[in-house]
Amino acid sequence: MQPFALLFLAGLAAAQVAPYGQCGGTGYTGSTSCEAGWVCQYQSDWYSQCVTGIATTTRTTLTTKSSSTTTSTSTSLSKSTSSSTYTTSTSASSTAFSTTNGLNFTIDGETSYYAGSNSYWIGFLTDDDDVDLVLDHMNESGLRILRVWGFNDVNSVPSSGTVYYQLLVDGTATINTGADGLQRLDYVVASAEKRNVKLIINFVNNWSDYGGMAAYVTAFGGTQTSWYTNDDAQSAYRNYIAAVVARYLDSPAIFAWELANEPRCNGCDTSVIYNWVKSTSAYIKSLDSKHMVCIGDEGFGLDVESDGSYPYTISEGLNFTENLAIDTIDFGTLHLYPDSWGTTYAWGDGWITAHGAACAAAEKPCLLEEYGVTSNHCSVEAPWQKTALDTIGIAADLFWQYGDSLSTGESPNDGNTVYYDTSDFTCLVTDHVAAIG
Repeated sequence: MQPFALLFLAGLAAAQVAPYGQCGGTGYTGSTSCEAGWVCQYQSDWYSQCVTGIATTTRTTLTTKSSSTTTSTSTSLSKSTSSSTYTTSTSASSTAFSTTNGLNFTIDGETSYYAGSNSYWIGFLTDDDDVDLVLDHMNESGLRILRVWGFNDVNSVPSSGTVYYQLLVDGTATINTGADGLQRLDYVVASAEKRNVKLIINFVNNWSDYGGMAAYVTAFGGTQTSWYTNDDAQSAYRNYIAAVVARYLDSPAIFAWELANEPRCNGCDTSVIYNWVKSTSAYIKSLDSKHMVCIGDEGFGLDVESDGSYPYTISEGLNFTENLAIDTIDFGTLHLYPDSWGTTYAWGDGWITAHGAACAAAEKPCLLEEYGVTSNHCSVEAPWQKTALDTIGIAADLFWQYGDSLSTGESPNDGNTVYYDTSDFTCLVTDHVAAIG
């Protein structure tokens, strides 16, 4: 682990910006002068950056205290302390970017229904061979989309060798781009580029697992519901987005950028999340017009074919159809967990078809992004897969979650895990992929 250093730059508007730091953009008030040998290059209306050939630091600090201080950032894109910046692999199996095509997705030039899965943990693995093993098995099995955690926030520096992506403490946000930081995500992207697997990468968690919004609240104050409108928290969040997007801007392995995992604002007016989705997705598009953007929500707040049950209501501050209509959102997402929502397994089929109808009306595809149960996977989840495959407007599904045997033993099992090369895997993957054709 490299020596850790915090770069406290707040209030130093006249100071020179460090390599890869922000040096301009709408709302930016820091210095526009880069260190010697670096130039301030326009990236978008929101973001200009100090660039040259080689970065010189492996940490990024954003200081956003609730005071009159100005904000400055220093962002490194280095893959290691002695290497050049991360670049797209020249041995990538395809250079085409994934897109929508009507109510379907197009991957590597082929428009089809797609199967995939989730692996929140793959970017936290420290053994490259384990990463390759997982993506090899996914590729061989016909799973084309993998959703991974693009965040890993902490409020204190963990023990040596523990992977984390961002330190949030005392009004500062420090991005870890070192060997125990985003370089681990770098390897996932590079490995996926060499295989037929596309990645959905999200930027924050609604839940406290791996930090999430709660970690921002600890560092910047406020509450979980005020996170969406907390200027300091949102500045740190956007800075993190900019750093991650810049790393993989040209990678065909990125299927889509995702705003958050299961964003909720309990009891809030739906305008809170709507405005956050609209402004954040527009910001991401200003940084990267090549890749798709989605929300990562559970599909709550749907009045189409509603039965009045909890998931259809707006109690969590979401309106599915209004958010889907935002022009910088490329496709809709929905999750399915009857055990957690107080509904039945059979109820799930209607949840899928209702969202399909809403997506068809919006003329955008929808992704059944998460679904799972703790037992009887085949008897419960396989029917959901068939419903999704047969529903106009549903373009792909990703079961929660993928499991495999790694060098350290079995990958994490949260009760819903379906392991490679098991009878459940045959049912939910092999048979499902065959049905897709």
